[in-house]
Amino acid sequence: MRGLGELEAAVMDVLWSSPEPPHRVRDVLEELTPQRKLAYTTVMTVLDNLHRKGWVQREMDGRAYRYRPSATREEVTARALRDLLDASGDVETVLLHFARSVSERESAVLRDALGEAPDGVDGR
Repeated sequence: MRGLGELEAAVMDVLWSSPEPPHRVRDVLEELTPQRKLAYTTVMTVLDNLHRKGWVQREMDGRAYRYRPSATREEVTARALRDLLDASGDVETVLLHFARSVSERESAVLRDALGEAPDGVDGR
């Protein structure tokens, strides 16, 4: 999945923040209208582009599509972090710098997650 433009990110935020997916174009437009003046066709084009890029899935409902995120915000963020690590050229050093920057709570979450490593991998 490629990066998002400003309006694409706002649309994804609506989809991620709502407890009732999937959404029609009009639903997304209504959520965005208080912050922006947008045309229905603009939101429809953005959702179509997000579908083409793999960010959203859509299903036909009568004569209109309903859209839902292809992945959670957390999954997308984790993939972005993975991409940054892969692009760094020195994953180990980046991880060490990151580990030194985390809070005690974040450190505990990481330790717990590593303790549950799959295939018997020792997380220490």
